[in-house]
Amino acid sequence: MNQHNPLNISPLDLHDLLNVDSSTKPIIVDVREDNELAIAPFTFSVLHLPLSKFKSWNDQLGELLPIDKPIVVICHSGVRSLSFGIWLLEQGITQPVWNLEGGIDSWSINVDESIPRY
Repeated sequence: MNQHNPLNISPLDLHDLLNVDSSTKPIIVDVREDNELAIAPFTFSVLHLPLSKFKSWNDQLGELLPIDKPIVVICHSGVRSLSFGIWLLEQGITQPVWNLEGGIDSWSINVDESIPRY
């Protein structure tokens, strides 16, 4: 796949994708900061790569991201995750990269109201 920008995925579509019994479930990369995860943790398992700690995980990124799964990037509102998704594609990631539209805030509104909004 030759993407230039991450594809958008709605919270409802991502929820459906994550609840399918499939070996091709995407990996969720959460780029929010530690305090944001403490306030509003995502419902499913994530690879936490806070953008402010880029230098601490950048060198291991190739080892952290599986090469055989699509990637969905999330943040609070979808802006930081979009930027990170674009950056991933610029680094030569070959698997599909999606951005969660509206971020965890939209997930809270449309999928799981138990996740606090902030």
